[in-house]
Amino acid sequence: MQEGILNRVGRGKFSLGKSDAYIPEISNKLNSVYKKIKSDFPFLTVCLWNTSLLNEFMLHQPGRYYQLIEVDKDAVESVFFYLKDRSYSVFMEPSEQLIRRYMIDEKEPWIVKSLVSEAPIQHVNGFPTVTIEKLLVDIFCDPIIFNAQQGSEMNQIFNEAFEKYSISESKMLRYASRRRKKKELDNYLNETSKYRQHI
Repeated sequence: MQEGILNRVGRGKFSLGKSDAYIPEISNKLNSVYKKIKSDFPFLTVCLWNTSLLNEFMLHQPGRYYQLIEVDKDAVESVFFYLKDRSYSVFMEPSEQLIRRYMIDEKEPWIVKSLVSEAPIQHVNGFPTVTIEKLLVDIFCDPIIFNAQQGSEMNQIFNEAFEKYSISESKMLRYASRRRKKKELDNYLNETSKYRQHI
């Protein structure tokens, strides 16, 4: 492992080769909103990211991106109205119908949704955002918000992510379990042996 020959991907599991850690880029817009939320909700657990982060893994680039604000379940409504009162184009836990009817003309709408407890997040220069494990599990578990990343595009995303970055499979499965999708994700990874080239 120290020489980069092996890369740990889970408990007792390794892959050949060395991969980089995933550090997403943080936009000034996201950072500005985070500072406002942190100022008024200082004890809130938050995770912010833009779905444009998925572009580096995709073949086909979607024409619309979502700016996601995930917060403690009890605070979703409060944060939604907080942003709405400040004239942000914001939606709360949108359904497929709401996305199709009201978000279709929005280029980068804000979505406030509940943050799953024990979700794997990371802090980049103090900014709370996604890990690669959370990003992959989220697109797998939520076909409504991540509609543009389903089917063959999701295969492409997983493929690229596993090739480019160091990914903890055990962390993914733990989070998928919190989202009640552990078995489905485990089967998905097994179906594509390329994801599991362990020794």
